[in-house]
Amino acid sequence: MNIRKAAIVFNGFIHDFAAGYWLALMVAIGLMHRLHGSRPDVAPILNGIERNFFWQSIAAVVAIAATGAGRTFTYIENWYGPDAERVRRRMLIIKHVVLLAIFGAGYFLIYPKVFHG
Repeated sequence: MNIRKAAIVFNGFIHDFAAGYWLALMVAIGLMHRLHGSRPDVAPILNGIERNFFWQSIAAVVAIAATGAGRTFTYIENWYGPDAERVRRRMLIIKHVVLLAIFGAGYFLIYPKVFHG
């Protein structure tokens, strides 16, 4: 395998890993925030961890966007044939609109938990 193909595979791996990492961070922030009420003694510690996770999630979004842009330039045209490619492209557009909505909703819900009072 040449270096270009290896870089394309590595880019895809980073893209998928960052997306999973982002979701895990959102879930972790939500779970930690729920502990505030039942464990007020550790709330100050959790607040610091939540903020750290929040900024890591921002870095993950940057990695997702950068590697996603990289995928745009490394895509092989008409791999599945012209008809399937049209459907695949439409589905990719729908998927990315849905994912952008999920990212937005995630931050809409998580931001006030992290940066509260």
